[in-house]
Amino acid sequence: MEVRALNYTEDLKGDVLLFVAEDKVEEFKWPNATIRTLCEAQGFTGKLGETAFLSYLEDGCETPRQVIVGGLGKSAELSLEKVRKASAKALREADKRKVKTLSMIPWSLDVLPVVDVTRAVTEVALFVGHRFDRYLSEKKTCSLDSLQICYEASQEVDVIRGLKVGQTLGKTTNMARDLVNEPGNYMTPKQLADEAIQAGEQYGFDVEVLEEDAIEALGMKAFLEVGKASVNRPRFIIMRYKGNPNQPEEVLGLVGKGITFDSGGLSLKQAQGMGAMKSDMGGAAAVIGAISAIAAEHLKVNVVAVVAACENLISGSGYRPGDIIGSMAGKTIQIESTDAEGRLTLADAVYYTVTKEKATAVVDVATLTGAAIIALGSTTTAVLTNDQALYAKLQSASEQSGERVWQLPSFPEYREQNKTAYADLKNTGGREAGTITAGLFIEAFVEETPWIHLDIAGTAIASKDQDYLAEGGTGVGVRLLYHFAERFM
Repeated sequence: MEVRALNYTEDLKGDVLLFVAEDKVEEFKWPNATIRTLCEAQGFTGKLGETAFLSYLEDGCETPRQVIVGGLGKSAELSLEKVRKASAKALREADKRKVKTLSMIPWSLDVLPVVDVTRAVTEVALFVGHRFDRYLSEKKTCSLDSLQICYEASQEVDVIRGLKVGQTLGKTTNMARDLVNEPGNYMTPKQLADEAIQAGEQYGFDVEVLEEDAIEALGMKAFLEVGKASVNRPRFIIMRYKGNPNQPEEVLGLVGKGITFDSGGLSLKQAQGMGAMKSDMGGAAAVIGAISAIAAEHLKVNVVAVVAACENLISGSGYRPGDIIGSMAGKTIQIESTDAEGRLTLADAVYYTVTKEKATAVVDVATLTGAAIIALGSTTTAVLTNDQALYAKLQSASEQSGERVWQLPSFPEYREQNKTAYADLKNTGGREAGTITAGLFIEAFVEETPWIHLDIAGTAIASKDQDYLAEGGTGVGVRLLYHFAERFM
């Protein structure tokens, strides 16, 4: 779907999209009396998510004019996420009604900045118009070809800025969604590395890919153990964007879990649902998308994004429960379960990021634990951190992106669950507090660096169409990390 800005005129012709707050229906500046009368006849009240579809003939016209009116709920309770949800309902209604082009009349509420509203609506338009149909013989395209976001002269700068950022975030999030939706037979570690290289060329950041010999030379023993059983060999992907060369010592590290398929290894997963484990590289998709957006918008921040990509499969060469393995940090790890593999790859990846790339803060993103889904469901990302000031920036970014986060505790007693008499750490802390102990396992490798852990196991995949996203990969983390990087500057 094409989204563009259009200078507004009072006599705007064609099909129209407009939004009305529940408590502003009476005072709303309707484009004409006919639209208002038809809305009243349909009983439109402006409640959040409510839509009215109107079709009528204007004098001198041979084809009906179509209007979609979306409800925003009470204006005092309006948020950017509610704007996104209202926009999704309206745009899906347009798709269903086979509307080709819509002109959204200028935003008139003072409760939210025009630049943010424009960005949010643009994101949603690109999400709703996107289809992952690469493997379908018959493509199902969105009937809505174009959305024109109209503005008054005083809004021009804000609308054009919001449109630009919204397009960037919409495109890079859709890229991440596609990476997650690709099947495991296509999205191998090598292919994921190739996708990162392509993104770097498109958006303007450097990419370095290390193969097995170079990974081994770095001492990444934990990472290599996970990938030993697969014929598709590991890749270590390093993406660098230098947006603030005047402060080269300030580096934001983003680390994404990149298990391109997870069978569980010898601790084999159940057959039911194993096919969804192609999505176990959702964290990698998030950081690739995020650094792409950061580079595209030329944020004044230095970022290094790292992915340890491999498959966790089964063969005679694979690692076993009970094994004791090493790590780049020199810590030894007893394997309690080969299905707790992501934290092993992340341990080496975050240690590399803080010691070799000299990151001054690190955010790791991972589809790490089923326990996160039990605790928070599919609506909220679980967070652990060792730095509350850093977490405050994440919360602020969450308000902009609409991607919810919730901090879990990290009391010393939880770290005790990761201890064992036979090695420095074990790779599971047991059933209790599984999301917390998994995150704290990674914390043991960050070297006191300010750190945030995002467990996106519940939020990386939508099991059905919801609001503005289709079933499948959500691209969660791309917009959150972009807005976090804005606040890191």
